[in-house]
Amino acid sequence: MKLHKRELEPQTLAEKLKRGYRFYCVLVVLAAMMVSLSTAAYAAGGDPLTVVGNLSNFIFGLIRAVGLILLGWGIVQVGLSLQSHDPSQRSNGFLTLAGGIIITFAKEILDLITG
Repeated sequence: MKLHKRELEPQTLAEKLKRGYRFYCVLVVLAAMMVSLSTAAYAAGGDPLTVVGNLSNFIFGLIRAVGLILLGWGIVQVGLSLQSHDPSQRSNGFLTLAGGIIITFAKEILDLITG
C-alpha cells in the first residue's frame, strides 16, 4: 500500500514544530541560567588576609562536619559489632571512629603542629 505525500506532511510538520519548540525552550533556559549565574562579585573593603581567614574557617567547618559524620558512623559500627560479635566489623568501626576524631579536630591538630 502506497502512502501519498499529503498523508505524511502533517506528521513531519508536527515533528518539526516539536523539535523547534524544544530547541526554543532549551535556548530560553540557557539564556536564563547565563543571566542568573553571571553576577558581579565585588571585593570586600577589608583586609585580604581577613577574607582568606574567613574562607579557611568555612572550609575547616565543612571538614569538621564530615569528621562528625564519620565519628557517628564509627560509633554505630562499633555498637553493631558488639551486638553481632563480629571482630572484623569491630576493627573497621574503631578505625572509622579514630579517623572521625582526627578529621573532626584537624584544625586544632594543624594549629598544634605549626605553632
